[in-house]
Amino acid sequence: MSTMLDSRNITTSENPTNEEIIKLARENDIKFVRMQFIDIFGIVKNLAIPISQLEKALNNELMLDGSSVKGFQRIEKSDLYFYPDKRTFRVLPWRPSEGRVARLVCDIYDPEGQPFPGCPRNNLKRVLAKVKKELGYMMNVGPECEFFLFNKDENGNPTIDPSDVAAYFDVEPLDIGQQVRREIIYTLENMGFEIEASHHEVAIGQHEIDFKYEDALSAADNIATFRWVTKAVAAKHGMHATFMPKPIFGQNGSGMHCNQSLFKDGKNTFFDASTPDKLSKDMKYYIGGLLKHIRGICAVSNPLVNSYKRLVPGYEAPVYIAWSPGNRSALCRVPDKRGAATRVELRSPDPAANPYLVIACMLIAGLDGMKNKIDPPAPVNRNIYHLTPEEKKELKVDSLPGTLEEALREMENSAIAKEALGEHIYGQFLSLKWEEWDEYRIQVSSWEENRYLRIY
Repeated sequence: MSTMLDSRNITTSENPTNEEIIKLARENDIKFVRMQFIDIFGIVKNLAIPISQLEKALNNELMLDGSSVKGFQRIEKSDLYFYPDKRTFRVLPWRPSEGRVARLVCDIYDPEGQPFPGCPRNNLKRVLAKVKKELGYMMNVGPECEFFLFNKDENGNPTIDPSDVAAYFDVEPLDIGQQVRREIIYTLENMGFEIEASHHEVAIGQHEIDFKYEDALSAADNIATFRWVTKAVAAKHGMHATFMPKPIFGQNGSGMHCNQSLFKDGKNTFFDASTPDKLSKDMKYYIGGLLKHIRGICAVSNPLVNSYKRLVPGYEAPVYIAWSPGNRSALCRVPDKRGAATRVELRSPDPAANPYLVIACMLIAGLDGMKNKIDPPAPVNRNIYHLTPEEKKELKVDSLPGTLEEALREMENSAIAKEALGEHIYGQFLSLKWEEWDEYRIQVSSWEENRYLRIY
């Protein structure tokens, strides 16, 4: 770990000035700054600038061609601007000690100085500000991100050959990826993350790192950074890290369980000490909203064709729309902790989801439940995977969409998704995802060749 750079002491004030950022960059020998943003698919993008351009960047003078980013702008009106969030200045610890590199997370603005509505980060900020102003709520999110580590072939291309044959909670030497996971954690801690736990997951080559909950915007920033760091560190070790939901047939897929809670006046509104289960009515209504609207926002929480290869019975994925105080076969689970830690865990999102978009959708869905006092069905405390169709019908347990196509059709009829995403992102997301589905739909797979070629 001698090459790891420690940026934990490179801190800024809550609202740093341009001069403070420039001073920090000079004191720490920063040579390049990456202006980081995220596209509609949730992919991290960046513009790398030499330190000589940092002052211009901090004055919001740097531009990008929005027509070259899918889902952003038309070619006839393509000029957009980087507006860096100065609180996100961090040194990238995996970069060399000479010619150090830092990053700034950016919002995207139009030439009139207005937040560009196609920027996912802007959209989440819009939703959070509206909720805070009208209702007084602040949302916390604690993600649990799973991923796979695969070997590369002789040409450096990623394979689906797992880096180990370990199982749940195994240790070295079975868990060969432990060293990579450890370096990912060191890197994240150096960038200001508070790591709560890490372990090998159920599938071969699969891992999980959990970091402490944050306010919703910081949580989304953290998820985007986490995916970037994980891929960069894995590449240093000659491995490929993937957040593809279901890379290996017959193995568990990767999820991104989202623990969420609402605070008002410094108190967790989901906790109520006067009730037998210590859960407030608002929390029950919030769960009711999530369950009612989950099919309409599923294309956002599970955005790939491949996402629906994970959402099948038998691999611990939450296929069935139900809730429970503990039952891990339910879509919504309420962990045992109470008080300030009272929260609901939505288990369906996968790590390919755009964190800014999925958080906005979860919040609006839950708040609709609170606004309209939507009672959730009775909690299901049995293993839902073992219920008969008749028992699921009796318990009013529905299922998530089975394909991206089905999820998109649900989203087209979802006023909640449209409210959460805004008109621009909602329209662009649907259009681009229908293109993706159509491209997949007309492919001839190896399964079809093996199944039909000889017979027919």
